[in-house]
Amino acid sequence: MGAGSQHGSIGVGLIGFGTIGTGVVKVLRDNATEIEQRLGFPLRLVRIADLDLETDRGVALDEIHFDADAKALIADPNVQIVIELIGGYDVPRKFILEAFAAGKHVVTANKALLALHGREIFGAAAAAGLDIAFEAAVGGGIPILRSLREGLAANQIQKVLGILNGTTNYVLTEMESTGEDFEVVLKRAQELGYAEADPTFDVDGIDAAHKLALLTAMAYGAELTFEEIPTEGIRGLLPLDFELAAEFGYRIKLLGVAKCHRGADGSERIEARVQPTMVPASSMLANVDGAMNAVEVLGNAVGPTLYYGAGAGEMPTASAVVADLMEIAREIQRSGAGPVAPLSYLPEHIVPKPVIPESEVAARAYLRFTARDEPGVLSRITGALGEEGVGIASVVQRETGTGAATVPVIVLTHVASEAALTAALAKIEALAEVTESPRVIRIEEDV
Repeated sequence: MGAGSQHGSIGVGLIGFGTIGTGVVKVLRDNATEIEQRLGFPLRLVRIADLDLETDRGVALDEIHFDADAKALIADPNVQIVIELIGGYDVPRKFILEAFAAGKHVVTANKALLALHGREIFGAAAAAGLDIAFEAAVGGGIPILRSLREGLAANQIQKVLGILNGTTNYVLTEMESTGEDFEVVLKRAQELGYAEADPTFDVDGIDAAHKLALLTAMAYGAELTFEEIPTEGIRGLLPLDFELAAEFGYRIKLLGVAKCHRGADGSERIEARVQPTMVPASSMLANVDGAMNAVEVLGNAVGPTLYYGAGAGEMPTASAVVADLMEIAREIQRSGAGPVAPLSYLPEHIVPKPVIPESEVAARAYLRFTARDEPGVLSRITGALGEEGVGIASVVQRETGTGAATVPVIVLTHVASEAALTAALAKIEALAEVTESPRVIRIEEDV
């Protein structure tokens, strides 16, 4: 047995005893029998480190050493696997690298850290011959990463489409069903605990971009950071957009999209983006409501697959953390590490790949303009689109019935490149009759 084994058990140390950490303790205690029956030996939580030593988490800590000393936890010979659940960037990065230096495997739920410093952390794990597992970093309790890494490993992945953030999905669902404004629904989401006091990471799409960076690496072996992913959040959407989306047969979701465009010469270029997107109302993703998450993966052998469930929360996320613990513990007992590469591809095959410039991405789009209610305005808007080669599928000029000086003008386009659309929108925005910046929502038909 390696260091830390006691009666065949594997010793675990937990850094970060917040909501998810508390869930991990509950799962390890409540499901100990099932865990041991599946592994053939027990997982033993021997030590917890957290700066808050006073708060009652409502779980018994019998025989568990609990203090604020994370360094001592990492150095403890009875700890073979370190769980990092403190969040943020610099401090967890330091602890994870220290754990590898001490010969300890790591489990984390920290998507932001991996999306920014993944190259360094995965490299350190590989150099040390140790495992890092992070199933809880994407989709909470949904085993999407394990599915990509193992269940779909024989496939050439053609695309990944994901509703990756429960807060934004709740807000969009509520805006659609109630007809209320964004700010009203966001405030309710904060009161219910779905949204943070500072919701920026969620509503501006940053959290989804963190997750999409990991999914893109696993699906295509593409090394990119979330900062390279064009990202647009859900601010600025109006109840009118949902009303018209329904009329056109769509629903609006904040979608993470990753695709690999393969040339005849075998070259690969990656398309990755996070943006509000209209999807057909009859599609599976369109019917994912509330704070739920879902990821659709299309493989060339398996076809379309869908992974659905709670993307956050104490127990779903803890479920994924403990599943990672079990996978690593199983390998420790086999005297091996890394049964499957953490990012699915072997480290030497995770390489930078050309990212398709956003200007080249082509799709249909929903455009909302606010224009003065005057003769000729509509023809000037459609004329500018036509000059840039943007075809028009449908036009709606919605009367407000209030006698307002401006009216919304809605255009559904045919497939057009982002460059052509951007050029046309610049011309339209310069028109004196157009009083606000246009709102663009892309349309993803093939879901």
